[in-house]
Amino acid sequence: MAATQEVKPSNDTAVGTVVPRGGFIAAALTVLAAAAAVFAAQHGFSAYVVTLLALLFINAALAVSLTLTNGLTGLFSLGHPAFMTIGAYVAAILTFSARRKGSMLPDLPEWLAATELSMLPALLIAGLAGGIVALAIGGAVLRLKGHYLAVATLGLIIVVQGLATNWDGITRGGAGLSGLPRHVNVWWAFGFLVFVVALTWRMKFSSLGRAMMAVRENELAAECSGINAARLKILAFVVGAVLAAMAGALLSHLISVVTPKTYSVLLAFNIVVMVVIGGSGSITGALVAAAAITILSESLRPVEESVGLYGLSQVIVALCLILVLYLKPAGLFGSGEPAVVRRLFSGRKEP
Repeated sequence: MAATQEVKPSNDTAVGTVVPRGGFIAAALTVLAAAAAVFAAQHGFSAYVVTLLALLFINAALAVSLTLTNGLTGLFSLGHPAFMTIGAYVAAILTFSARRKGSMLPDLPEWLAATELSMLPALLIAGLAGGIVALAIGGAVLRLKGHYLAVATLGLIIVVQGLATNWDGITRGGAGLSGLPRHVNVWWAFGFLVFVVALTWRMKFSSLGRAMMAVRENELAAECSGINAARLKILAFVVGAVLAAMAGALLSHLISVVTPKTYSVLLAFNIVVMVVIGGSGSITGALVAAAAITILSESLRPVEESVGLYGLSQVIVALCLILVLYLKPAGLFGSGEPAVVRRLFSGRKEP
C-alpha cells in the first residue's frame, strides 16, 4: 500500500498575491511620518513654500500615474496635459460661484449654471470626465505604437487647447476662468499623492500588473499566453487619464485659475522626463525624479527672472535627462523598486 504524503500548499502563490500585514503597517507608518512632516512644514514655513510643496505632491502624483500608463504597459502617451485641462475646466465650472456663472459663461445650460458643488464631488466628476474621453478615443489611438502614439496624444493636447480657446461661452476662451475658490491646500495634494501611489503599487504587484508588464516586454507572447493586450492598454490609458484629470482639477483650485495654456506640451515633456529619469515602471523612481525636477525648476525661477534667462530650468532638465540616459539608460531604478523599499512594503522579491 503506497504511503500517503501530505501535500503542502506552495508559498509562492500566497506570496505572489497577498501582501504581508507587515507591509501595510510599514506603509501606514510611512504615511503618518510624511503627514507629520507636512504638518511641521505647514506651520514652519511660509505660505509660498507650502504651496510649492503642494505643487510637488501633485507633480509626483502625475509622474506616478504616467508610470502606470507608460511604464507598466509600454505605451508612449503624452496626453496627460489634455486630460488635466478637461478635468480642470469640468471641476472649475462645477465649483464656480453660481452668481457669476450666468453672466460669465452664458452658453451653460441653466441647470449647470445654477449648480455649485464642493471640491470632492467636483473632483470625482472631473476624473470621470477624463476617463470617458480616454475611453472614447482609446480604441483608435491605442492602435498606434511608439512615436506614432506619442504624436497622436500630442495632437490631443492641441485639440483640447483649441476647444478651450474657442468655446467662449463655456470656458471664457483665452481669458480662462480666474478667481476659482481655493478649495485645495497641501493636505488635498498629499492625500491625492498617497491615493495614487497606493493604487499604482497595488496594481503593479498584482496579477493585473504582471499581465501589463508582460505586454510591455513582448505583446505577441503575452497574447499567445491568453492575455488580452488591447483591453489592458485601454485600462491603463483610462486609469491614467482619470488620475491626470483629477490632478488638473486639484492644481487649478490650488492656483485659483485655469486657462487653455495652463497645461501645455511643456508640461507633457516634464512629466515624461520624470518617468524616464526615475525609470520607466518604477514608482520610487517617479517620486524621486518628480521631487528633484520640481525643486530644481522652482529654485531656478528667481534666477531666470533676475538675469533674463527664461527657460534655463528646462535646459538644465534636458541636460539632466541626457546625462541619466547616458549613464543609466534604464533610469535611476530601471523598471523595479529598490530592494529596501520592496522588503519594507511587501517582503517579496522583484518580479
